[in-house]
Amino acid sequence: MTASTPDDAADDASHAAAHAERSTAGVPAPARRRSAKQQLAATTLVLEALVILFATLVGYGLRVAPPGVLWLAGGGLALVLMLLSGMLRRRGGYVAGTVVQVPVLASGLVLLAAPVTGAGFGATILFVIAAIFVLMWVASLRVGGRIDRERAEWDAAAAAGPGA
Repeated sequence: MTASTPDDAADDASHAAAHAERSTAGVPAPARRRSAKQQLAATTLVLEALVILFATLVGYGLRVAPPGVLWLAGGGLALVLMLLSGMLRRRGGYVAGTVVQVPVLASGLVLLAAPVTGAGFGATILFVIAAIFVLMWVASLRVGGRIDRERAEWDAAAAAGPGA
């Protein structure tokens, strides 16, 4: 399998070396440690899906659009976010997660622009929440990648032995 980013390549190489070392010692290799980047990004996508689902309920209650259109857009986006959270192990998962941030932010704009009396503050809050989730997505990619690099460095230093 080809790694999709340099971070993933370093992570795969360190895990392969650790697995080979454990296998040759006659001790079964423990389960592979999941990437921090993957865990943070998947968590962000699942939480986004829940917020989109609840925002869809708010939109339904406020009658901002016909119910069929609203559930197709909101429910469809929530479903895509949930599916993408499980696809982060595959090549292109992070790219797809980044692309889907555009409709997440757009959903906040749609509610903000909806001509519903008295819904201005609530719609503004939902747009701010959507923007926060986009920032959380960026942070999960950056911080998760940094954690994975530091783990790989620590594993390499531990494998080299004490005093190395």
